[in-house]
Amino acid sequence: MRHFRIASLLSCARGELPADNGRSAMSAAIDTGTGWLAGARRVQSPNCDERPCEPELIVVHNISLPPGEFGGPWIDRLFLNRLAVDAHPYFREIAGVEVSSHVLIRRDGELVQYVPFHRRAWHAGASSWAGRERCNDFAIGIELEGVDDVAYTDVQYARLAEVVAALVSAYPSLSFERIAGHSDISPGRKTDPGPAFDWARLHRVLKENA
Repeated sequence: MRHFRIASLLSCARGELPADNGRSAMSAAIDTGTGWLAGARRVQSPNCDERPCEPELIVVHNISLPPGEFGGPWIDRLFLNRLAVDAHPYFREIAGVEVSSHVLIRRDGELVQYVPFHRRAWHAGASSWAGRERCNDFAIGIELEGVDDVAYTDVQYARLAEVVAALVSAYPSLSFERIAGHSDISPGRKTDPGPAFDWARLHRVLKENA
């Protein structure tokens, strides 16, 4: 069993965690024996199954429930199949949908993990990457709490960079070049993480801390 730890080396000057943020000492650590991320709040989703191959792609998504609203228990409940349809009109539209992601990064930087990385989460849907369909088979899904046209928070970029670096260290089949948005693998069907997501910023932070 291998255990990898990628410390947070991010600075305020590059738009990452301020020193007095309560989560600034956090770092991403993956136990490849279990597939769990140390330090993340664990909410185990039933919406997963066996992965047929090693992970080869990281997919960045966004999510907010209800749409455009942040906080609350609704993302957890969606991934647990426990969403109360009478809590909001939108929830009736997605009643019975069984989905999940491996990791959620909240607006305040909290990490939540729903599915171990060696198992297949149900996040991509109909999708294709580099000529291969069924991206769930070989992709790791990371949700950012957000919407397409609202800027993501500094701490979300910091956490995302930490998790990506830990994944690349833990799984040799991944690399910093094997990262895509949901819109890239499902063009015309999905738009996330949207124009508000700064891809250049993410890759710059990854390169600087490689």
